[in-house]
Amino acid sequence: MNPRLVHKARIARLALLALTGIAALSGIAVTAQESLLPPGFDDKPAPPPRKPQTPPRSSASASPASTRAPAASGAQSAVTVQRPAGGAAPQVVAVPQVQPVPGSSEPVPAANGRGGDAGISGSGLAGSGLAGSGLAGIDPALIDALIASAKPKADIPPQAQRSLSRVGFFDAADGGFPSVSSHYLNGPYVAGLLGGMRGEVVSRWGHILLRRALASRLDTPVGMNGADWAALRAGVLLRMGEVDAARAMVQEIDSGFYTPALEDAAMASYLAAADPVGLCPITALTAASRPGWDWTLTRAICTAFTGGEGAPALAVLDQAMRKGTAAKIDILLAQKFAGAASQGRRAVKIEWGGVDSLTPWRTGLALATGLEPPEALRKQAGAAYAVLAVRAPMLPLGARAAAADIAAERGIFSASAMVDLYSEIHALAEPDGTWGPLADTLRSAYLAASVADRLTAIRRLWGDASDPDRAYSRLVLTAYAAARVNPDAALADDAKALIASMLTAGLDRNALRWASAVPVGSEAWALIALSAPAKPAAISADALDTFQSGDTSTGALRSRFLLAGLMGLGRVDPGTARRFAEDLKLDLNRETRWTRAINAAAASDNPVLVALLAGFGMQGSGWDKMTPLHLYHIVAALRRAGLEGEARMIAAEAVARV
Repeated sequence: MNPRLVHKARIARLALLALTGIAALSGIAVTAQESLLPPGFDDKPAPPPRKPQTPPRSSASASPASTRAPAASGAQSAVTVQRPAGGAAPQVVAVPQVQPVPGSSEPVPAANGRGGDAGISGSGLAGSGLAGSGLAGIDPALIDALIASAKPKADIPPQAQRSLSRVGFFDAADGGFPSVSSHYLNGPYVAGLLGGMRGEVVSRWGHILLRRALASRLDTPVGMNGADWAALRAGVLLRMGEVDAARAMVQEIDSGFYTPALEDAAMASYLAAADPVGLCPITALTAASRPGWDWTLTRAICTAFTGGEGAPALAVLDQAMRKGTAAKIDILLAQKFAGAASQGRRAVKIEWGGVDSLTPWRTGLALATGLEPPEALRKQAGAAYAVLAVRAPMLPLGARAAAADIAAERGIFSASAMVDLYSEIHALAEPDGTWGPLADTLRSAYLAASVADRLTAIRRLWGDASDPDRAYSRLVLTAYAAARVNPDAALADDAKALIASMLTAGLDRNALRWASAVPVGSEAWALIALSAPAKPAAISADALDTFQSGDTSTGALRSRFLLAGLMGLGRVDPGTARRFAEDLKLDLNRETRWTRAINAAAASDNPVLVALLAGFGMQGSGWDKMTPLHLYHIVAALRRAGLEGEARMIAAEAVARV
């Protein structure tokens, strides 16, 4: 007998038994089954009638392996709750109570679908041995519906499923924010806040702070589904270029609990990570019937990889090509990727002619197949492509190094990651003609015998500052090399850049060593005054006047940022600050809806909400889009919420990058 038919038969018997129990509880008379014994075998007085019972609900903590529930008087079967081995969910099955045949010690074979040809036709129950069992009058469609409802909706046993009440992968013990910080937040308010974030943040340290907040393991806000909470955060992380963090966030939810929003975030995250196979668990569950060409192609890819059925998957893709389900390049990339799983290893030629832009699908599938899109398309995509390419191990190291300049400037790449990348280039037998010499220069910046040689190498890496973003990323690259240079008043001309380079990696104590070697009122002095771990001596009005007189920034923006940072950190006398603000025509008392929100979050001592609002207030493509008012409130709120380290780094970065 087909095991599937046996399974259907068991479920059908269970359905009939459940319906019988419900009818009894509802006051509907249930006639006891007639005894099958010959006359004289049942002369014994019948026991008092019992009220039919429904099967007891099993509990994860129940100790017995199986529990029997009493059957109705005269019934030929009882209900057993069985707990399978391996931690699977308990199952309720009907166990026949078979009477021995008169004159024989052998029992009659149970009607379990393995004997007899008679049965119910339709719904796959023919030959199951259920003839006359009471199922013949049930609509086969109803039985099919019951069987479908009994199928698991998740690929993880109930006792192993993760809770949706707390989501994230960066625990407080590892440096994340406290989980309870978001416990009482209003769900719609948080959704509106995260939904309004475009992803690009003017501050490298602001980016790092926002990434930390979004990745933290946090309680789901009030009125929000845990899966949607993960989807919102993954979406912001992806827009920030934090591909691996976004993928880790969607993986925090068991695939059986995905919502449409989380499915969309998963599609974008796995494509950005060049990992389309990661979508296969949800394409088999919640997204099994999602419309859209991208889901259709993804399901075909998953069929090839998870089922080992390359030919049917390629047939689906061929049909999509004939129907024009998607653009030709999109289907070709899917065919090439799916073909890697087929035994035939079909060769697919990717033709980029006529392709006018890179989409997430095209970039993700191209990288997944080890292809680098044409240079014209890469340049057109700009930073959107670079943040994906920088972490793609299948690309040449030179291509990743070019993308690293953008990633480091934004805060995606750390100083250590930059050094590791250049070290890999230096270790190549035949390094790239452009990046190989730069890797040699970086080695000299760290290991040259004389200070002069090290400084020469560092300056060469900095370049001529013609590209501000690349210039700042090179400060990140040389952070630890700059920290190896001992303070010297003779190096005052390089002090500002050396200190700024150290601060990109948070080396504030190394920068503080230069305090006695730089003139008061200089840019290097301003960076130390803002970044020093401990509150420095009182900032005098003369020092601020000296700084302002040497300020060459447009609209004295550097001086305005300095005052806003010092006031936010509480490092300037109120009277001095007031006079300096009047000279700069700067009003930091003005209120907006955003300033009231971030101040209220700081007053409630909620670091997560402060970090999210700070990230919202730092959106933009450059520091010229930032206002001193926003900087002041961000720095002040972070300090009040216990995030003074981040506040100091952001204030110093503002002065260094204008």
